[in-house]
Amino acid sequence: MSTHETVSTDEPADGWDAVRDLPPSAKLVAKVLDYNDTLTQSELADETLLPPRTVRYALNRLEDAGVVDSRFSFSDARKRIYSLTI
Repeated sequence: MSTHETVSTDEPADGWDAVRDLPPSAKLVAKVLDYNDTLTQSELADETLLPPRTVRYALNRLEDAGVVDSRFSFSDARKRIYSLTI
């Protein structure tokens, strides 16, 4: 490579940069939310095969990073529905 060539990455700088330094459980939860529009915490635990406590921790980290949005479920107000915002 000469000194005039630049190195470029194919991956654009986007919201995934905020996820890059998070724990593996948070990355897995983010990827599952990327494939599914919205899921509850229990659905995320089922999809990822992670314990509910680990899913809760991952969701908190993702919310702190600003890449996950949560709202109350219309069908069951006791549950929250999570979606990826990136």
